[in-house]
Amino acid sequence: MADSYLDALNLVRQNTPLVQCLTNSVVMQFTANVLLAAGASPAMVDTPAESEAFAQVASGVLINAGTPSAEQYQGMRNAIDGANKAGTPWVLDPVAVGGLAERTLFVEGVVDKHPAAIRGNASEIVALAGLGAGGRGVDATDSVEGALTAGSLLAKRTGAVVAVSGAEDLIVSAGRVTWLRSGHPMLQQVIGTGCSLGALTAAYLGATKDLDRHDEVLAAHAHVGAAGQVAATKASSPGSFAVAFLDALYEVTADDIAQLVETREA
Repeated sequence: MADSYLDALNLVRQNTPLVQCLTNSVVMQFTANVLLAAGASPAMVDTPAESEAFAQVASGVLINAGTPSAEQYQGMRNAIDGANKAGTPWVLDPVAVGGLAERTLFVEGVVDKHPAAIRGNASEIVALAGLGAGGRGVDATDSVEGALTAGSLLAKRTGAVVAVSGAEDLIVSAGRVTWLRSGHPMLQQVIGTGCSLGALTAAYLGATKDLDRHDEVLAAHAHVGAAGQVAATKASSPGSFAVAFLDALYEVTADDIAQLVETREA
């Protein structure tokens, strides 16, 4: 894994992947700033009239069902169609799936349309696999360990790399399971860190198409986790942490990440 994620970080910064973000209104600005700090280029193109065409020229696409309108649902469907036509990798973030009927129907309707990755918390992944009812809003009530079966089922069913975020992240693909220990609890006190991780995952997938997708998804999570650890050494409250986190995404090196995170294959 080491060589793969070293290559992935450098390729993101060299290639400046263009990431189309169809995401929730609460996190748009923060997500754009995360992508810029990491070395990618954000584009918040989510209208039905434009999203399909843009997905065909983007490097990667994020589909985040956080605060959707009827128009954005259609924009997301169109973007997925465009991405699949062009072979653009797209990432599904099933925010609060299971707890609300409309978004659950939407996510269930697109999950089999060949996402390159699915990223969520444990309760979202468990609900999407049909093994639970979802969490408490956007907060998980299931453990990451308890989402292993759900993640494996989703990976087998969809062909996607499935990432489950928590105190220890879980990355699952067909025939492979990786645990990643990184990050800091303060990441949970800043809105948008999880949603922006979905966008960064799309950036890594779009910039590093010659690498194994499992390692690309793992590398995105390692980048965020390491940046969170660095930020926590410079800030003690959420406001200053958010700024320090963006700085760390920009400044952290591949060698820094290798020293800060721990991975194990299961």
